[in-house]
Amino acid sequence: MASVILERLYSVLTRFSWRDIIDIAVVTFIAYKLIVIIRGSRAEQLIKGVVFILLASLVSRALGFNTINWLITQLMTVALVAIPVVFQPELRRGLEQLGRGRFFARSGYIYGDSKDFETMQKEVLKAVNVFVKKRIGMLLVMERQTGLKEYIETGIAINGKVSAELLINIFIPHSPLHDGAVILQGSQVVAAGCYLPLTENPNLSKELGTRHRAALGLTEHSDAVAIIVSEETGVVSMAVGGKLTRYLDEKTLKQMLLELFEPETNPFQQFWQWRSS
Repeated sequence: MASVILERLYSVLTRFSWRDIIDIAVVTFIAYKLIVIIRGSRAEQLIKGVVFILLASLVSRALGFNTINWLITQLMTVALVAIPVVFQPELRRGLEQLGRGRFFARSGYIYGDSKDFETMQKEVLKAVNVFVKKRIGMLLVMERQTGLKEYIETGIAINGKVSAELLINIFIPHSPLHDGAVILQGSQVVAAGCYLPLTENPNLSKELGTRHRAALGLTEHSDAVAIIVSEETGVVSMAVGGKLTRYLDEKTLKQMLLELFEPETNPFQQFWQWRSS
C-alpha cells in the first residue's frame, strides 16, 4: 500500500511544472483576499452556513438518508437565487474593492499634491476643534476611490475650497444644511446636507445617534472616510470600512488622516528637488 502511494506521489511530482506553482500561488492569493474581504461581515456567517449545509449533504448521502439529502439539495438551489439578493451589500463591497485596484485607480480624487492634503488636514482639524469646544454636531465624509455621486446628488452643491470657516457655517445649529453630511472630494467641498444610508448593524451601542449610524452605513458600502463630532458629548469619532473609532484627540485624528490620505511621493519629483538644492 505504501509503495503504491509513493509511486503515485512520484508520478505527480514528476509532472509538476513552474506553471503549476504559479497556478497554486494565484489561487491561494485570491482565496486569502476573499477571506480578508468577508472577515467581520455578514458574509462570514454565510460561508459558515454554506459549509455546514455541504457537510450535511455529504453525511446524509453517505448514510443513505435520501429524503434529507433531497431537502438539502432543494435548499441549496433556492439559496443560489436568494444569496445575491440578501447579501447584495457585501457583493457590491467586494466588487468595489476589486475595482479599487492600482490599475483601476481614479487619480482625479486622490491627493497628488502634498500642499492640497496639508490644507485639507489643517482646515478640517481647525473646524473639528471648534465643534468639540462648542458641542456642535458634525458629519464630514471624505471621498477616496469609490465615487459618491449618488449621495452627493441628495444634497446641495457647494463646490468650494475647504476651509474651517465654511465648515463651521454649514454645521452651525439651525442653519439649513446642518442636519446632513458634507462630502469632500480632495480639497473641495462638493455638497452639503447630503443623506446617507444608515447601518443595519444590530449590535451598535444605543448611545450612538443618527450621524454615527449614517457614517457607518456609508463606510460599509464604500471606502470613504467619515468624521463625526457628537452634539451631546463632543466626542470625535472616525468611521472607515464599516468600523467606528471613538474618543479621538487632535493628534490621533491628524495621524489617522495622514495614514489614510497622504499622497504617494513621486520619485522623479524627489530627484529634481535634490538637483535644485
